[in-house]
Amino acid sequence: MFLNVPTLYLKVFVCFIALFISACSSLQQQSVKGPGWYRIKPTDTLYSVAWRYGLDHKQLAEWNGLNEPFHVRPGQQLILIEPEQIPTPAVTAALPKPEKTVSTVVKVKPIAPSFNQVLRWNWPTEGKVHSRFSKKHLDQRGIDIAGKIGQPVVAVADGKVVYSGTGLSGYGNLIIIKHNDLFLSAYAYNQKRLVSEGISVKKGTQIAEMGLSKMKGNKNLASLHFQIRKKGKPVDPLLYLPERKN
Repeated sequence: MFLNVPTLYLKVFVCFIALFISACSSLQQQSVKGPGWYRIKPTDTLYSVAWRYGLDHKQLAEWNGLNEPFHVRPGQQLILIEPEQIPTPAVTAALPKPEKTVSTVVKVKPIAPSFNQVLRWNWPTEGKVHSRFSKKHLDQRGIDIAGKIGQPVVAVADGKVVYSGTGLSGYGNLIIIKHNDLFLSAYAYNQKRLVSEGISVKKGTQIAEMGLSKMKGNKNLASLHFQIRKKGKPVDPLLYLPERKN
């Protein structure tokens, strides 16, 4: 009726080994290590990850087999490069890197004015442009518009809010709006965000209140840092926004 002590210890040991191997296998499946991967944090969206690495959100979704509305979950891992091109540890030069560490500048050709008008662009806020887009300086991927603390920040075109939070380092209170499959706009360093993710907005709708800039050379100045990206790459907003006197 009773197992002798050696037999009992043996069964316990075998069960322990089986559980250990199972756990290791599970962890190995859930945690793919190596270059070309990103683990989703609680504050991330697919769009914020694409923004961080300068990728086209549609391409990133395709690489990872995601369909709209592109939901991701904390702990999930995303491929950051084309799956067929995942390198061996010896080949890492082609991997995308977070923007704050990127050492190269992508040259973007201006698009025709007629194409700019399709979205009916609007200015995001009132004020003078005190810092312009630069291809040579990585911290000037957009423009900075001076103003007053709390003044309205509005959507530059119809679209959907795909990010609203503080999870992207270097942008403070940030809002990202998707306008179509090509264009995203971003509004950084807001004092207050007035819209949440998933909300559709019309051109001119107030989405935030202006805050203090944290950009290099403009720290503690009331201003909005504004960007437009085409297929994930930053472009000069002044090529898209209507002309006005500053």
